[in-house]
Amino acid sequence: MSENRAVRLSARQFLDLVADPGTFTGLPDPARASAPDGPLGWRGYDASRARAAERTGERESVVVGTACVEGTPAVLIVFEFGYLGGSLGERTGDRLEAAYRHAREHRLPVVPLVATGGSRMQEGMLALSQLQRVARQSALTREAGLPQIAVVRDPTTGGGWATLGAGADVILALPGAQVGFAGSRVRPPDADPAAYTAHAQVAAGSADAVVPLEELRAALGLWLRLLTGPVSAPAAPPDALGAAGLPETGWQAVQRARSPRRPRARAYLDAWFGDRRVALVGDRCGGADPAGMLCGFGERDGHAVAFAAQTGTATRPAGFRTATRLIRLADRLGIPVLTLVDTPGAANDAEAERQGVGAAIAELFGAVAAARTPITTLVVGEGGSGGALALAAPGNTWATPDSYFSVIAPELAAAILKRPPEEVEATAGQLRIRPQDLVELGVVRGIAGHSRP
Repeated sequence: MSENRAVRLSARQFLDLVADPGTFTGLPDPARASAPDGPLGWRGYDASRARAAERTGERESVVVGTACVEGTPAVLIVFEFGYLGGSLGERTGDRLEAAYRHAREHRLPVVPLVATGGSRMQEGMLALSQLQRVARQSALTREAGLPQIAVVRDPTTGGGWATLGAGADVILALPGAQVGFAGSRVRPPDADPAAYTAHAQVAAGSADAVVPLEELRAALGLWLRLLTGPVSAPAAPPDALGAAGLPETGWQAVQRARSPRRPRARAYLDAWFGDRRVALVGDRCGGADPAGMLCGFGERDGHAVAFAAQTGTATRPAGFRTATRLIRLADRLGIPVLTLVDTPGAANDAEAERQGVGAAIAELFGAVAAARTPITTLVVGEGGSGGALALAAPGNTWATPDSYFSVIAPELAAAILKRPPEEVEATAGQLRIRPQDLVELGVVRGIAGHSRP
């Protein structure tokens, strides 16, 4: 199947694709009586709804109920685009509110399967105001500690995208789906259509993954399993994968941490989680740093653990913001967090400043400091200044033998002190950045692979 080809299915067809066979049970319809041709007296509105009902077999633009997905129960909200373009009206709002209320009463995650063109014009502002109603229900569900995982289909635009879609904790998108706030008929004539696609939303950090239709049930089931499974104890620091012996000098610690042969974040995540992990991508502010920060959830010994891992490059503002998003979500769901520190420091180019790197680091410091869920940190390579420290758990940080942590890179320290280049190595020693120095200073609790207190 082409990755750029959109596939449109009815609500019932989509239910058959996503829900485990025989598990879907619809919720009672809270539909109320309405004035002829709706609240605005829009001529022909009743006839339009009757034709939509005959064509689709549905009485509204959403089907709501409970079902299991790969064995995990959830509340499903399935849009029927064939019913007036999946638009939201007052009766739609009734059904959506009922779905969220049921989720909170029964402690179930909410899964909106969205395909909508926006609010229903024939109901005017009464239709648009349903977005506030949905946002309120979503916020209450978030406060209740229940996850919301959206699947955005073709098309997902307007207020449906800006509430049920983009407002979810995790957003999966179907290949080729049109996704964006502006629908195709209301965009500027010179707008680039490529910006309004599922792939573009992932690239911009506004969605987490594009998932092929045939893989959707498995992917959604894994997400639900990880975000609703049993809560585990604090994560233990992973075992060191690289050199076992400790460095003799500070400069040797730097050289070992910078070695291209040293194991990086992906190696640690592979060893610790295997393939039972999913990625959380993007900062929801228009940016992503997939090359510099790996975030997501994985399964370890039958329990979920969130992770945020630097990859050895200078961390971009979007990377810090994505880690903040990850930690706040894990904290709300009560899932422990593992962070892997490995960066020469925060990106310090002009573009990073324009993107608010200082504010992004501050937000991450705040998220780590405020987290109630336990956070465990392992320094696996370079620990470069505040860009590394922001990801480190106070009082629960460990180090590998081939890592270092420093207030500043030795070369920069020597330059600031106006020392000649030949004194860089001695400066590294004076900074006391070796793993064993960090233990002695009380900066880290212990060294992975060595005796622990």
